[in-house]
Amino acid sequence: MVGDSDAGLDVVARMESLRKEIRQHDQRYYLEANPSISDLEYDQLLEELKQLEKQNPELITADSPTRRIGDAPVDHLEQVPHRVPMLSIDNTYHPDDLRAYLERTEKLLDGEPVEWVMEYKIDGVAASVLYRDGHLELGLTRGNGEVGDDITHNIKTIHDLPLQLNSQHPPEAIEVRGEVYMANSDLADLNLRQKSQGLDPFKNTRNVTAGTIRLLDPAIAAERKLRFFCHGIGASEGLRSESHREFLEEVQNMGIPSTPNVQLLRGADAVMQAVDALDNEMPDLPFEVDGIVFKVNDFDQRQRLGIRSKSPRWLIAYKFERYEATTKLISVSVQVGKTGTITPVAHLEPVEIADTTVSRASLHNADEIARLDIRVGDQVVVEKAGKIIPKVVRVDKHCRLEDLPAWEFPRNCPECDSELAKDEGGVYIRCPNPSCPAQIRQRLLYFGSRPGMDIDGLGEEVVDLLLDSNMIQSYADLYRLQEEEVASLVWPQMRKGKEGKQIEVQFGQLNAKKLIDGIDATRERGLSRLLASLSIRHVGPRVAKLICRTFPNLEGLLEATVQELADIHEIGQAIAESVHSFCHSEHGVAILKDLESVGVSTSESVPTENMDSAIAGKTIVVTGTLQQLTRDRVKALIEEMGGRASSSVSKKTDFLLAGDKAGSKLAKAKALGVQILSEDDFQKFVDLFHRG
Repeated sequence: MVGDSDAGLDVVARMESLRKEIRQHDQRYYLEANPSISDLEYDQLLEELKQLEKQNPELITADSPTRRIGDAPVDHLEQVPHRVPMLSIDNTYHPDDLRAYLERTEKLLDGEPVEWVMEYKIDGVAASVLYRDGHLELGLTRGNGEVGDDITHNIKTIHDLPLQLNSQHPPEAIEVRGEVYMANSDLADLNLRQKSQGLDPFKNTRNVTAGTIRLLDPAIAAERKLRFFCHGIGASEGLRSESHREFLEEVQNMGIPSTPNVQLLRGADAVMQAVDALDNEMPDLPFEVDGIVFKVNDFDQRQRLGIRSKSPRWLIAYKFERYEATTKLISVSVQVGKTGTITPVAHLEPVEIADTTVSRASLHNADEIARLDIRVGDQVVVEKAGKIIPKVVRVDKHCRLEDLPAWEFPRNCPECDSELAKDEGGVYIRCPNPSCPAQIRQRLLYFGSRPGMDIDGLGEEVVDLLLDSNMIQSYADLYRLQEEEVASLVWPQMRKGKEGKQIEVQFGQLNAKKLIDGIDATRERGLSRLLASLSIRHVGPRVAKLICRTFPNLEGLLEATVQELADIHEIGQAIAESVHSFCHSEHGVAILKDLESVGVSTSESVPTENMDSAIAGKTIVVTGTLQQLTRDRVKALIEEMGGRASSSVSKKTDFLLAGDKAGSKLAKAKALGVQILSEDDFQKFVDLFHRG
């Protein structure tokens, strides 16, 4: 027990310091996917706190990180009324019905411009979580919409959710609504444990989540590593947000994870284009989704639209129809990605699913293969959700009439024979050899792609032709290509001539000129575009821009320490270590020097003071309905001009960009003396910046 001595005060301070540090690490690991210490170091901090609390039980706080798994099992689940009903969502499976809903909703708003938020529909269990004065107080299932089961004891085991909000001045009460789910990799780990104990594996993430969240013993829930995404708001007091997008940013800043990859779309046409894009290429996600949800962004418009008897008028779910077929697994091969990731691929007896022939499907990683217990020769069920991506969902084990050998993940790279290595604390297995031919090919393809340097004419066939002809082996080799040499290349396949004879076909002068012109056009793209094109782990276009604001030339970037990189807003330790490692590795140094030698720009144009003095380094908040620009476009322009877009007004706010029907943020900005901008004012800054 602690007395009044200096030693006692030291113990109190140490316990509070540990709690604060552990909460920060929880946020970096679960919310930002950017851990800064090893699992062992984290466990040591937690164990030290446990021991101090054991010695000083009177100093244990309700929101201590040790309380996540410290509660005793509950006797039964009590039912608690929702303060605001958790309504259901109308859904549709057909694009025509979706468009009709969008147009009908916009008509109800008398033709006002409508911004739609697009979110993944996570395949998990709906729940609400109440924080009062910043402390997690209550967790409920949806139940019948009016009354839900009290699952607070299990909600507290979810590391995604802070027991105490990361806010100096939290709302008096905030009820966030979202989806409890399990990541695919965590299900794979759980099923390995099930198998080692002689127990049946769980079929899918939703089933295990639904069963786990209602268990009486929180220790079991803690072991199963459930997660949470916030996607909505219940009864709350003290929130500042005026739109859904702002709400997601606000709760994210408090430490609550919000649905990822949210898009803001203006009008029905933009929504339908986004649906078409997903139909063509759904991203490979680490969790299950069964559709996408479209919501009116503006809270005022939601209020005016109101609700029906069971569902709001301001949102709809576009659900994926699931198409299944059973076929035979012929073989499993592996592919090598641009960062060395080894992805297993299932080769199947061709089968018709949703009007297409499927003969291949990704198996994601070694853990997924273990989870499925898939073996060559098995009858497997292949699914296409929404006619998009084929996926092996299960094995028909009753059809396994013989003892088939388990498929073993290769120990060496199939392309360069390097010994493979698994990510520390991760699920991916990689080839560590940056000179691996397969990695070189994938990196060159990405370098020329639209997210990369966007080289016109550099597609798969052209990259393969240049590699097979030994004309390129590196990024810089692209800039050394000569038009005449490229024009004389011959395609590997013979083509049919006019008389039906097989003839050789040259690449040709026109194609060669188009390719060389496309490559030359990228020499002055700048350092941020270049960094985003080099397949550096964790570095895409946005991260590269953030880095180049602080280090606008290669010389400064090479001199930067890991900590200096990590201190950049939104970068953090994992990205900083990845960038620093690349820039100082033998492989990375050779790439950068080689690109400089062929005249590729390794600096970023920095606006002069007179060009952007009104925006650079300033914090800008946007509120109200904009007529000329979308919120995403405004945010991009603010960042391009060196400013910072924020979601809430404070003393640190420099400008408020106010659109139509600006509400409480406008009043608060005026009270604080923040300069108010109209859209025309903002456009003048943009025009001045671009003219400069």
